[in-house]
Amino acid sequence: MFRFCSLFFAFLLACDGCRPAERAAPPATELRDDYGTPIVLGRVPRRIVSLNPATTEILFAIGAGPRLVGRSQYDVFPDSAKLVPSVGAALRPNIESVLATHPDLVVLYASQDNRPAVDRLRQAGIQTVAFKNDSIAQFDRDTRLLGRVTGDSARAAAVADSVMATLARVRAATAQLPHPTVFIHAWDRPIIAIGGGSFLSELIDIAGARNLYADIPAPSATVTLEDVVKRNPDYVLASPVSAPKMRASESWNAVPAIRAGRLLVYDTVLVGRPSVLLGAAARSLANLIHPGAVR
Repeated sequence: MFRFCSLFFAFLLACDGCRPAERAAPPATELRDDYGTPIVLGRVPRRIVSLNPATTEILFAIGAGPRLVGRSQYDVFPDSAKLVPSVGAALRPNIESVLATHPDLVVLYASQDNRPAVDRLRQAGIQTVAFKNDSIAQFDRDTRLLGRVTGDSARAAAVADSVMATLARVRAATAQLPHPTVFIHAWDRPIIAIGGGSFLSELIDIAGARNLYADIPAPSATVTLEDVVKRNPDYVLASPVSAPKMRASESWNAVPAIRAGRLLVYDTVLVGRPSVLLGAAARSLANLIHPGAVR
């Protein structure tokens, strides 16, 4: 599990570095994906390939999981997703492996890296939609759009509404509490911090804290240990893999919060992706930072 979480963070950081394709603003009444391509609603897809852990989880939550015939190597939540054959990479996927599943819908992450794959799939006559789901608002939108594409708008709306309601309850519970600063550690060599453009930064805010690097607009960024020390966070947030190494590191103990024992270990299973566990993730983070604040 820890190995998967590290690999998945690598996938997230790779996606964070990919620019979405430039596109003109669509008419307000026209559905488009994050490449600006119109989403055609018609025949309900029966064979779906999802190459994005977040959208795979959404598809299972809205009842379309049994129709998945392919996934990426990172798509292992929920457990039922592991029963779906992997077609390999999520970025720059193997088109032959995808086509071999005979899909009538492919869902990908909307990065520049994936644009050639999308073009080839569409040339092959496969309906393809791409989402850059890096924020809570994008999760809400994507869930509702996937519901329309797969033919169950009501169930998709119920899933999205439930998650958004939980997030609102957590925000209300922490609104009047002190908001300490938190350094969110994502990677060690080089040191990568979560920036203000990530859903993780949004979750920290909802949970009653402030991201130490919220001033960086990107989802993540390389930082120096010296800068972390200078900014002096109240808490450090790290994964179960990274936390023991940081506690034992003489270098990391230069950070006062770590030296004082204020290094918090978060649940990577809950917090690792912007999907249907966002509400549970916010609640978990809130109780980590403010024990007992949210029930």
